[in-house]
Amino acid sequence: MRPMISSHESVRARLPSVDAVLRTPRVTALIEHYGRPATTDVTRSVLATLRQQLTDAPETPNDTDAIADAMEAILEAQMAPGLRPVFNLTGTVLHTNLGRAPLPEAALEAIARTARGASNLEFDLKTGRRGDRDAIVEDRLCRLTGGEAATIVNNNAAAVMLLLNSLANRKEVPVSRGELVEIGGAFRIPDIMARSGAKLVEVGTTNRTHLKDYQAAVGPRTGLLMKVHTSNYEIQGFTAEVPEGDLAALAHKHELPMAVDLGSGALTDMTAFGLPHERTPMETLADGADLVTFSGDKLLGGPQAGLIVGKAELIQRLKRNPLKRAIRCDKMTLAALDTVLTFYENPERLAEEVPSIRLLSRTQDDIRTQAQSVANALRPILAGRVDIDVVDCKSQIGSGALPVDSLPSAALALIPVLSGRKSVGGALKRLATDMRRLAMPVIGRIEDDRLLLDLRCLDDVAAFIRQFRELSG
Repeated sequence: MRPMISSHESVRARLPSVDAVLRTPRVTALIEHYGRPATTDVTRSVLATLRQQLTDAPETPNDTDAIADAMEAILEAQMAPGLRPVFNLTGTVLHTNLGRAPLPEAALEAIARTARGASNLEFDLKTGRRGDRDAIVEDRLCRLTGGEAATIVNNNAAAVMLLLNSLANRKEVPVSRGELVEIGGAFRIPDIMARSGAKLVEVGTTNRTHLKDYQAAVGPRTGLLMKVHTSNYEIQGFTAEVPEGDLAALAHKHELPMAVDLGSGALTDMTAFGLPHERTPMETLADGADLVTFSGDKLLGGPQAGLIVGKAELIQRLKRNPLKRAIRCDKMTLAALDTVLTFYENPERLAEEVPSIRLLSRTQDDIRTQAQSVANALRPILAGRVDIDVVDCKSQIGSGALPVDSLPSAALALIPVLSGRKSVGGALKRLATDMRRLAMPVIGRIEDDRLLLDLRCLDDVAAFIRQFRELSG
């Protein structure tokens, strides 16, 4: 009597072995492209999945082409780069989650040139001895800001941490209650102070702080006086704050340093580009501050970096701190930063050379004209699925810079064409999801039952339109 064959054994008999799959021409090509270890692992995974599927649904395709198709899709997803370019059409120009400032082409070339081989990162070409990597940009930063010296770390949070740990470890630092900032990712001034070893002393109230509040807080344990730029909010109404010059005078009267965390770090008068004024390191140092910290990748338009400029003696204390080595910048960041800073030495060409300033200074008429052209190109491609209007909107500067100011802009308003009982909300979410799945994902914002694509940051119009053919139908 022939023994009964179980359904599990029947399924196994219908599937090729791992070795058999690996010998097929299509999978051999996958091995050449992705490597044998990865392809073998995916083969086992796909066969295990198919085995379960065939048990539940015997009609599941299980020929070698179906297996190869599944393997190729998995391998392609696994080997795809984790960091991908996207179209930032959110309306926030310096979007923290989308990489903040786009770099100038010249900065990208400097990165590639520096990464390609050896460089004088910490080598003094004049003396033939070991050098200081800060020297790559220090002289330029000092010329631009008026500081006596400068040092650079990997972001502005690190700059604040280094400053506090170097000058106020186990000491008190008075800060106005109206300046206890929290920025994205739950970065809080009180937390940074605690980690740095400094003791926060809150002075004044949320809306009003006076010089006498700082005066009352100064004592034998005070390490420095500090102002923090409220970069992502603004307190309005019945308010008062101490000017930087007055606070610097008080600090120097007590032989204390005075530091200012500017945050966004504009290195030029932004009103020249039709934007609101943002306080600069030059103004802060001129008003008596001893040290100023600011970002490289916000209004400055460069790579992520934390810049500290000011008195040479204080900068040297920061450089001698062992923490400095842990948070220093790499050669590629310094190469990009050095290139971007050169543009500030010729400010007439800033809007031409620095993408973030060009995008921030675009006029609404220019963006609206572009939006009309793009809408006309997309309507036949997306006909039947999406209706497209051109609407006026407001852009944001982003990354905590000029938080209450907005920029007149124009957007494509995408409205899904509904059928049956489909909801507007569900259709919008599906549309936004599909756009994020494009070869170069498109990121917009849902507002008033529309998917808005603010075109302020759209540069490559041809590539943007071309890939929308994937969404047609």
